Amino acid sequence: QEMRDMVNKDQVAGVAKQVKGSVKEAAGKATGNKRTQAEGTAEKVAGKVQKAYGDVKENVKKAL
Repeated sequence: QEMRDMVNKDQVAGVAKQVKGSVKEAAGKATGNKRTQAEGTAEKVAGKVQKAYGDVKENVKKAL
């Protein structure tokens, strides 16, 4: 497989954080635990940022 078709670790970790955050957020909502819900939301946002960083890195690699 060509290098440019591969995803980088920041993209993978970012998506994983988003999923984990979504699960935590849903669990917080379901149990009425505002803190867990807020932690999940924060983790989801952090995952989106990390994935975006990975996307930028990937685009720079493709441009070279």
